[in-house]
Amino acid sequence: MNILNVDGLHKTFGLKPLLEGVTFGLGESEKMGLIGANGSGKTTLMRILGGLEKADGGRISIPSSARVAYLPQTPEFDPDLSVLDALFDTDHPELRLLHDYEEVSRQLETVLDPDEQEAILARMSDLSHKLDVTGAWDREARAHALLDRLGIVDTTARVGTLSGGQKKRVALGRALLLEPELLLLDEPTNHLDTETIAWLEVWLSRFSGALLLVTHDRYFLDRVTNRMLEVRPGAGVMKYEGNYTRYLELKEEEERLSEATEQTRRNLARRELAWLRRGAKARTSKAKYRVERAWALQESTSDEPGGGVELSGASTRLGKKVIELDGVTKAWDGRTVVNRYSRLVTRHDRIGIIGPNGAGKTTLLDMISGRIMPDTGSVEIGPTAVIGYFDQEGRPLNDALRVIDTVKEVAENIPTADGGVITASQMLERFLFPPAVQYTPVAKLSGGERRRLHLLLVLMQAPNVLMLDEPTNDLDIATLTALEEYLDSFQGVVIVVSHDRWFLDRTVDHIVLVGEQGELRNFPGNYSAYLEKKEEEEAVRAAETRDQEARAAGSSRSNSMAAGAGSGSESGSSAGAAPPSKPARKGLSWTEKKEVEALEARISEADEQKAALEAELMAAADDFEAARRLAEDLAALEANLERAMERWAELAERA
Repeated sequence: MNILNVDGLHKTFGLKPLLEGVTFGLGESEKMGLIGANGSGKTTLMRILGGLEKADGGRISIPSSARVAYLPQTPEFDPDLSVLDALFDTDHPELRLLHDYEEVSRQLETVLDPDEQEAILARMSDLSHKLDVTGAWDREARAHALLDRLGIVDTTARVGTLSGGQKKRVALGRALLLEPELLLLDEPTNHLDTETIAWLEVWLSRFSGALLLVTHDRYFLDRVTNRMLEVRPGAGVMKYEGNYTRYLELKEEEERLSEATEQTRRNLARRELAWLRRGAKARTSKAKYRVERAWALQESTSDEPGGGVELSGASTRLGKKVIELDGVTKAWDGRTVVNRYSRLVTRHDRIGIIGPNGAGKTTLLDMISGRIMPDTGSVEIGPTAVIGYFDQEGRPLNDALRVIDTVKEVAENIPTADGGVITASQMLERFLFPPAVQYTPVAKLSGGERRRLHLLLVLMQAPNVLMLDEPTNDLDIATLTALEEYLDSFQGVVIVVSHDRWFLDRTVDHIVLVGEQGELRNFPGNYSAYLEKKEEEEAVRAAETRDQEARAAGSSRSNSMAAGAGSGSESGSSAGAAPPSKPARKGLSWTEKKEVEALEARISEADEQKAALEAELMAAADDFEAARRLAEDLAALEANLERAMERWAELAERA
C-alpha cells in the first residue's frame, strides 16, 4: 500500500516548465532516492511534498493520519528558540509535553517569588505525570542521544547563534526524533562528517517508515535506498527498481538499447537518402510519403538528452617545487586546530583531508591558499604553482549579470588541454548551460547551478594546484562524475576536503586525518584503504586491552593465592611465594595444525571455483541477469577466500 501518491503534478517558473506530468507512488516501507541534474526540479518537488510550495496542478495524496517529517536543504527556525526547543517545536503530543516541561524548568530557575515557584512546581508535577504516562521520558533521552551523534553539544544555545551546518543538523535531529511514517530528506549528508554519515546510514536502514531522499552521496544512496526516481525536466519521472548501483546497470542497458535504436535509424536514413538521390520516377502518394520520411529521418535525433557535462581546460605547467608546509600551527579562540604540521607537496600528489566538523580542515586549505596566515611555521608556494580554490562559500556572483557575461568577465576564449580554443558559450555548454540558460540572469540559477558556474570559473584560471573544499555539496551526480573523470587526467596537484566517500575513493591516493587537538596523521591510499587501516588499529587496541585485562586478572589471582599461602604458614617464609609462571607455548597446537591443513584445502578449492566462475562470467557477457548473479557469487567467493587467506597467514606466522 502506498503512503504517498503523486498524480500529474506540474510546476512552471516563468515560461519554463520545470516539473511536468510527475506521477509516482511510494510504498509504506519503501526507501526511494530522488536523482536528476541540477535545476531539474528535485528540491522544488521536495518542497511541494513538504508543504512549503504549491504545485500549479496535479494531485498529491497522503493519508491524513500519517506523520510526515521534512528536512529542507536550508532549514529555517525562530532565532530566539533554544536548540532543545527547536527539536521539540512540533505538533507531536509527546514532543509538545517535553517542550512545555523544559520551558517551566527554565522558568523555575529565574522566579524568586515563593507563590510563583509553588505554581510552577505544581505545573511541573502535572507535566511529569503526563510524561510518565505517555513514556515521553524515553523520547527525551533519544533526543539527547541524537544531538550527541549529530555533534550538537550545547542544547541551551539560541538557534540564531548557530552556523548553517549546525542548523541543518538540528533540523535533521528533529526530523528523525519525530519518527514519522513518511520521511522527506533533502541533502541530509551536507555538513555531516563521515562517521556521522555512516551512523545515519544505519539509522535509516533500520527505519521502518517510507523514505524519499535527495543526496549526491552515492555510497549513501547505495546503502540506504531500494528504489530510484529520476526527474527528467519537462518529461516527468522514471522509476527504477533497486539501489543506485542497480540504477546504473539499468541506465547502461537503456543506453545500449538507445544506441542500437539510433544505429537502426541512421541505417534507415542512409537507405532512404540514397533512394531520394536516385530520384522517384512516379509521383505517387507512396513516393511522396517516402520523400517526407527520408527528410524526417535526416532531421530527427535521438530522444536521449545530449551527453553529460564535459569538463576540460588547460593547466599551467608545474615545476618541481609546489608547496612546502613547515611546522604550521593555527589556533582559534584558544583552541589549536592545526598543530606543528609539516609536509612537502609534490607535483603528483592527490590528497584527501578528512576529520570531524570544526576540526580545522578548511583552515588548513585557507593557510595553503594564503587567505590566512599561520600563527607559527611557514607555507612556501613554488614559483610555478597556480592555485585554483573551489571553496564552500563560492565566488561572489553578480545576480544582475547574465550567465554568459559572468564567464566573459574572466575570458571570452578559453584554451583547452589539447591546445585548442573554445568560446565562453561553448564552455558553458560543456557545463550543461544551454544557450537558453546562458542568457538568463544569474539570480535565476538554482543552488547547484551556481556551484557548477563557480567550478567553471575556477577551472578557467588554468590552475595546476586544484583545491576543492566540500566540492560535492550542491553538485548533481552527473557533474560529480564528470569532475572525477576530469581529475583523472588533470596534470597537477589535487587537495580535497570532503565527506563524500565515493568521491574520495575516486580522486585521492593519500588521506590526511585532522584530529580534534590539531594533530594531523597521514595514511597512504584512498578512503577505503584508510578505513581498513583504522579497523586494523582498532582491532590491535582491542586485543591489547584484552591482554591487559587478562594480565590484571592473572596478577590478581596470583596475589590472592600468595596471600592465602602466607596466612597458612606460621614461619612466614618463602613457602607462600607464587610459583614461577609457565613459559608461553610456542608454535601451533594440534588443533591449529589441523586448521592450517583444512584452510589450505579450502583455499585450493576456492581458487578453482574462482577460475570457473570467471570463465562463466565471460561467457555470460550478453545475458545481463546471469552475469549479475555470477558477479554476486564471485564477490562472495572472493570475500570468503580473503578471510581464509588472512587466517592462514596468521597461523603461518605463528608457526
